[in-house]
Amino acid sequence: MTSRPSIRRMRAATPELLELVARRFRALAEPTRLTILHALADGERTVSELIEATGLGQGNLSKHLQQLHAGGFVSRRRDGLFVYYALADKDVLALCEIMCSRIEHDLDSSRKIVGR
Repeated sequence: MTSRPSIRRMRAATPELLELVARRFRALAEPTRLTILHALADGERTVSELIEATGLGQGNLSKHLQQLHAGGFVSRRRDGLFVYYALADKDVLALCEIMCSRIEHDLDSSRKIVGR
C-alpha cells in the first residue's frame, strides 16, 4: 500500500477566492502553456530558445507567454535586445507532477481492471 501525502485543510473558500483559483487553473488547462512551463524548468530562456525548445511559432508562443505572465506563472526581464522568461514560482511544476502521478495511478488501475 502506498502512502499518500497529507492533505491540509483548504482555507475558507470564498466565492472570490474560488474564482481566482479557477482562473489560474484555466491558464494551466492549455497543453501549449504546460509545454512552455516545462521548457522553463531548467532556467530562464529567450523567446528564440523557447521557440527551439517547444517548436512553436513566435506569434503563438508570444500569445501564450503573455497569458502565463499575466497569470503570474512566468517572469520576464529585458537585457538589451533579448527578453528572458523564467518560472515565477517552481511550485507550478510540483502541481503538474501531482497531476501526472495521479493520471499514471489511474491508468495503472484501469489496466489492472481490464487485464492489460
